[in-house]
Amino acid sequence: MLVVVTFRGQQRVQLSTTDFMTLLEHNRISEVTLSETQAKGQISQSSGDGGWPEGLPEKTKENLVRIAGTAAGGSSIEFSCPNLSVNARAITDKIDSLNEARRSDGRTLIQLKENPQSGWLLTALSTIFPILLIVGLWIFFLRQMQAGGRNAMSFGKSRARLNTDGDNKVTFDNVAGCDEAKEELQEVVEFLKDPQKFQRLGAKIPKGVLLYGPPGTGKTLLAKAVAGEANVPFFSISGSDFVEMFVGVGAARVRDLFEQGKKNAPCIIFMDEIDAVGRQRFAGLGGGHDEREQTLNQLLVEMDGFSATEEVILIAATNRPDVLDPALLRPGRFDRQISVDGPDIKGREEILKVHTKNIVLDKTVDLKVLARRTPGFSGADLANAVNEAALLAARRNKDRVSANDFEDAIDRVMAGPEKKSKAMSEKEKKIVAFHEAGHALMYHFLDELDPLHKVSILPRGAALGYTMHLPTDDKFLNSRKELLGTITALLGGRTAEELAIGEITTGASNDLERSTALAHRIVCEWGMSQRLGPLTFGKNDNAVFLGRDIAQDRGYSEEIAFEIDKEIRRIVDECHARSKNILEEHRDKLDMLAEALLEREVLDKNEVELLFEGKLPPFDDGKTSPTGGNPPKKVIEDEGSEPETGLPGIGSPAPTPA
Repeated sequence: MLVVVTFRGQQRVQLSTTDFMTLLEHNRISEVTLSETQAKGQISQSSGDGGWPEGLPEKTKENLVRIAGTAAGGSSIEFSCPNLSVNARAITDKIDSLNEARRSDGRTLIQLKENPQSGWLLTALSTIFPILLIVGLWIFFLRQMQAGGRNAMSFGKSRARLNTDGDNKVTFDNVAGCDEAKEELQEVVEFLKDPQKFQRLGAKIPKGVLLYGPPGTGKTLLAKAVAGEANVPFFSISGSDFVEMFVGVGAARVRDLFEQGKKNAPCIIFMDEIDAVGRQRFAGLGGGHDEREQTLNQLLVEMDGFSATEEVILIAATNRPDVLDPALLRPGRFDRQISVDGPDIKGREEILKVHTKNIVLDKTVDLKVLARRTPGFSGADLANAVNEAALLAARRNKDRVSANDFEDAIDRVMAGPEKKSKAMSEKEKKIVAFHEAGHALMYHFLDELDPLHKVSILPRGAALGYTMHLPTDDKFLNSRKELLGTITALLGGRTAEELAIGEITTGASNDLERSTALAHRIVCEWGMSQRLGPLTFGKNDNAVFLGRDIAQDRGYSEEIAFEIDKEIRRIVDECHARSKNILEEHRDKLDMLAEALLEREVLDKNEVELLFEGKLPPFDDGKTSPTGGNPPKKVIEDEGSEPETGLPGIGSPAPTPA
């Protein structure tokens, strides 16, 4: 709009060289801006004869009259003469002679201006600069896209972080609780230090080592320790770093990663969470291109292709080895697959020694006792418990970390923080007390179960109360009697509510879910049903991943399904009846324990035994009831917590309630 208004306010007439000279000779030009090839300026409307010169063409006169009619009275008319056929010097001389005559007559002189010489330069730059910019950008992209697009915009460059000798301070001395894995990896270290020792005998070091196991067991720490012991460059990258929004970037980054490894050979490449790119290919979910498949294909080629090198060792870690592509796991790629499981009691003690090395401990702390009280803990769990204990001691203004700090910290790690603000009514508190007392009596009287460790009605996390039992040793197998005893203990809380309160509540929802799931596994997975015999029914309900079929056949008929349902109901009903008989037989102890919980809120094993013997001293509100250690992961029976999604296998600890 501004341009339109501007042109409307400044209309200009275009003149030929003859018309321009005619107007100049008739004193109608008041201002001229002159260059070698063109002229522009203003034409005066005032004239002695009041008209335009006779020598002008009629069309030019019409244009002058039209423009003069739109201009304000007395104002000048702008003109331009783009193609001068007369020498600029001759025009200048002509204007000078006219000005001499005007000066003698006392009239206004013709203003002569020179056109700036820089105009052509600005015009040229405004025309050439965009072209140069486009050419420059084209050259830039052309250079970046060389080598098949691997370096385009640096998207194809690997994001691996390089740790040199001085950066990696981790050795095998910093790793505890996984001696078997350390022995397996020691050969990799010896090869990197002295490859001739193996090569002269014709041996080849494994090209790849796969570390798999539950989270927090030290897989990443083991890989760092291998690099630290061997004193070689250590590249670390996550599986998710290969996936981007651009097609082909993942494969390009794999190529670049191994190229960097070859330049720094001998070296170690550590790929964490390799299942992000190593899942099985082609799930049969329809057509379409999967970028992860292209990345996996490139990884397979780099690990065992024509250009493979023995001086670059790939160590990968995953929590899900079952979903990896078989081509990735075959010999020649991941020759060695090492299971990094949770530590046993000796391993937990060694891990505690590592993590408490810089902790100021009280004389009451016994690491062997703590190791015995933490079955199912991983290295990360133990590190978290040690740190929580130190934080609690600092919060309590202590100079040293005591055993009570460790006990409270382990309770916090397992069951969540204590919810002091969660106030329950007297009726609900009584229900929780009888519920937990029912669980506690099951662990107290059933010989096939681990002994009772602690019972509490203090809310922690999502639980309104919890009962803990302490395994005497790490278990790897469970008998049918032990499994049925576990179901009986799970149903003890609900049964106690029936007997003492006269009604049942939703607090046993998680107990019911876990007991039903355990009965289902007894029948369908472990073949422990006397009615159906030593058979397994159905398949594992694994989640659907790429490379897995969505539809899985149940594997048995409707008649067998009906028998399975009957058998599961029979097992649960028998266990429920057993728990009811135990509580009815020891009803006095149930009432006694519930009343003590309402008074003290927390009781350990020794206090429960003293209570049943009638030797428990009176409760003092100024003192906190002592606790005797840490709950194992399989012992927390919670009130009102979210249902668990599954149960562990034989001998493995149960997950902590959320």
